[in-house]
Amino acid sequence: MRVDRSVPGSAARGHRFAWRAAVCAAACASALMAPAARAAADADADAGAGADPSLPFKLTTGVYHVSGGGLPAGPGLDVNLRYTRGDDHWWVGAFRSPALDFSMPRAGWDRSVAFGDWRVLPSLQIASGGFVGGSVAVETGTTWVLGAGLGRTNLRNYANLNFDPNDAYSVYGSHRWDSGDTLALQLVRDNRQNPDQQNLHLVWRSPRPDGERLTVDLLAKQGTVGGRWQRRAGLSVGYDWPGWFVRAAWDPLVNFTPQNMWRVSTGVRF
Repeated sequence: MRVDRSVPGSAARGHRFAWRAAVCAAACASALMAPAARAAADADADAGAGADPSLPFKLTTGVYHVSGGGLPAGPGLDVNLRYTRGDDHWWVGAFRSPALDFSMPRAGWDRSVAFGDWRVLPSLQIASGGFVGGSVAVETGTTWVLGAGLGRTNLRNYANLNFDPNDAYSVYGSHRWDSGDTLALQLVRDNRQNPDQQNLHLVWRSPRPDGERLTVDLLAKQGTVGGRWQRRAGLSVGYDWPGWFVRAAWDPLVNFTPQNMWRVSTGVRF
């Protein structure tokens, strides 16, 4: 995983920070998006899964493992609590790696604001170390949805928890069938420090009986990693029940570092 700003020091210290950057990724979907479109997608996904408005909290625990890239392999744990009230969503979370003796608390907010046929989606996140980031997206449509957005941070050292570039623009579109199935295509491309790095997501959500839902996210990424231009494919699969959910993901060159990551997360709504 990438820290958004380089850290001076010896080569050995640089390896330690690179490892820290890689393992700080977590499986929660509530981190700052690049830009806010993912926050809106999360809210839409919860509604599609038959989420009960009387269960406004969502608690997610993520376990993951990084390896490769000539850096030490290691596990990590992340816990995230999300609260929904009307069109507002608030969250707090914390990452911890005992092996690194490292932790990172964070908090954030996002909202959907309607203006006729248009929706504006702002978000804000803060984290330890003085990190501040924000994003805004604009979208329109119901059966067919088109949108675009922009994310920015203050470039403080930060473990990027959303697995897409934060200082980036995004464009996306989706279609919802009468059956409730949704297919979405989203491009997220860095336009600040690493302008050749981009992620392309193709996401299919399919409702199942009794308020359940299957989600499949195909990832195509490309960009410079360690001085070499590279291209990889990843996959995330999730299944939701009305009261709880589970996710699993394979993310090669996670956040454009030399390491690969497996992620598994589960959570409950209450």
